[in-house]
Amino acid sequence: MEKTAIQIKESDHVATATVELLPAETVIVSGIGNGRPLKVEEKIPRGHKIALRDIAAQEEIHKYGEVIGVATEAILAGHWVHVHNCRGAKGRRFDEIHAQKQGK
Repeated sequence: MEKTAIQIKESDHVATATVELLPAETVIVSGIGNGRPLKVEEKIPRGHKIALRDIAAQEEIHKYGEVIGVATEAILAGHWVHVHNCRGAKGRRFDEIHAQKQGK
């Protein structure tokens, strides 16, 4: 059975694993990824993100065509993208708006 990860937008840097992915497996990037194969470099739980290309440290990470976070370290293609190497952006924007309203 083919393992897949879904890429929504062409500009996305990550895809979502539909099943658990294991190192050395090949995942098929479906959706806009159009069946492109990608080698899995580490264990990635179902529903989590896999890097579609190398992402530099401090680079914004795109999913669904939007910025979802910033890489806290370099992330190579095929690796897991999660809280250990990515800082969320959505909550940070809320924090900034809240701080502005509070006059901070």
